[in-house]
Amino acid sequence: VQLQASGGGLARAGGSLRLSCAASGAIFSFNAMGWYRQAPGKQRELVAIITKGGSSDYADSVKGRFTISRDTAQNMVYLQMNSLKPEDTAVYYCNAKRSVVNYWGRGTQVTVSS
Repeated sequence: VQLQASGGGLARAGGSLRLSCAASGAIFSFNAMGWYRQAPGKQRELVAIITKGGSSDYADSVKGRFTISRDTAQNMVYLQMNSLKPEDTAVYYCNAKRSVVNYWGRGTQVTVSS
């Protein structure tokens, strides 16, 4: 399984970015897919997740600002990030779960300036 994340970059506070994750296989084969992030000196944390059934959940810190979505035909998962804050600065990782196995893509850096 390969996950390729893209779309990171530099944004100003209040701005928007959209992350994309391309999966090498059918995303319906995963129980869930999501986005995690890791800021310098901090542990990796869950940002957003979408289940095989289409349910989604978010970290409290991003609720109302970030939206996770998917395109099953293209095997893509997206993270729309609006109203960005400097504290959103981190490396963002795409994740896929199949049973007890986690798959990770390389991270994409998101930097939000104040």
